[in-house]
Amino acid sequence: MAWGPLNWKWNPRMKKLMFVTASLLALGAVAPAVAADLPARTYTKAPPLVQAAYDWSGFYIGINGGGATGRTTWNLVGGPTEGSHDATGGTVGGQIGYRWQQGPVVFGVEAQGNWADFTGNNVSLAIPGDRNQTKIDAFGLFTGQIGYAWNNALLYVKGGAAVVDDKYSIVGAVTNAFVASTSDTRWGGTVGVGFEYGFAPNWSFGVEYDHLFLGSSTENFTTPAGVFVGSDSIKQNVDLFTARVNYKFGGPVVARY
Repeated sequence: MAWGPLNWKWNPRMKKLMFVTASLLALGAVAPAVAADLPARTYTKAPPLVQAAYDWSGFYIGINGGGATGRTTWNLVGGPTEGSHDATGGTVGGQIGYRWQQGPVVFGVEAQGNWADFTGNNVSLAIPGDRNQTKIDAFGLFTGQIGYAWNNALLYVKGGAAVVDDKYSIVGAVTNAFVASTSDTRWGGTVGVGFEYGFAPNWSFGVEYDHLFLGSSTENFTTPAGVFVGSDSIKQNVDLFTARVNYKFGGPVVARY
């Protein structure tokens, strides 16, 4: 086929190129109209965030250790006072309990038993030749608790019954020779306050202060041969400071929206 001065032949590749070009131009013209007819984009609200909250409910068991000061006053029955002294020392023991949580409020019950070595003495004001000695070698606490939780932090107060194992001795003020002794298991009350922090799944660490009200009790002293030598009215209170680690059975974290 002739086209004037130039002899240009129809090429199949040229035909394809012209077809593609025409298609692109047509699509460019139609696209704005099609876009105008599309519905507006809808947005889906993101799901609410899930907050992990520590759950204090469940049984727990743990160990504790610390120290105490027990103020003890001896008074001769029917006579003058023999004076006072502090019985101080260390303690280690364990506790077991159960807590249940309602919102941020946490309720609980607990039993605690400890070995102790709280000792002290003073020279008798009424009998200067004697030295009066006190030793607490064990105690137990049986308490109820109520607290307030901020996720994995818990502040609580407690109260209930206390029992201590006391040993009282009279020795020579100069020679320390044994004169007489007695022992007693004494019941009283206790109040306390504590703070506990959940530092890992099922594990928590806490510190606690307890005051033990043990009142007064009449104690009869005898020699090793069983000879009665006299009686004292002994008044006793204890200030107890402990650190504790607890393991709680069950899952500690629940999902809250």
